[in-house]
Amino acid sequence: MTKIQFRRRVIVAILPCVAVAGAVVRHYATPGTTLRDIATLLMVLWVPIIGNVIAWLIGKLPRRAPKEAQPAGFDALPVFTPHLAVDLTFRRPTVPSQDVPLGPGEYRGALVLDNEGFSVRWRVPHGASIARGTPVALDIEFLSPAVAQPKFAQGTAFRVLVDDAFVADGLALQSRADHT
Repeated sequence: MTKIQFRRRVIVAILPCVAVAGAVVRHYATPGTTLRDIATLLMVLWVPIIGNVIAWLIGKLPRRAPKEAQPAGFDALPVFTPHLAVDLTFRRPTVPSQDVPLGPGEYRGALVLDNEGFSVRWRVPHGASIARGTPVALDIEFLSPAVAQPKFAQGTAFRVLVDDAFVADGLALQSRADHT
């Protein structure tokens, strides 16, 4: 037991005793005197302790771990299904040593339109790379195509957010509605 825990237990034991002493003094004191008023105040000192004891008891009750519903991600989707053809221009980084082309593979981010973001993924084909600063046409897949596709009509401008940085600017070219 730590020093603070010991002190708390002592306080929990002393304050009810002070309240009982205040009740005894109040019982024998003359009504309207300062002594009776002070005794009344001493009787009320136990109230915060009762709240703390109740909170401690509630904390001791066994609880079930909350079930956190994980949103379905791209890992749950079996294959890449393009929903929108876009024209992307990846921004050049401020640090010259980071100005390297995007290599082949799958990339994930969010298309940001005003104050809304839509989770997407796109692929750079094997053997290809995307140079920063030059526009490139790509197919992207939305995580929730039914919600996102109506927002991206042909010619809609957007930004691409990856982690906490905007990495590209884009323009919606053509909906792939036949794949939804």
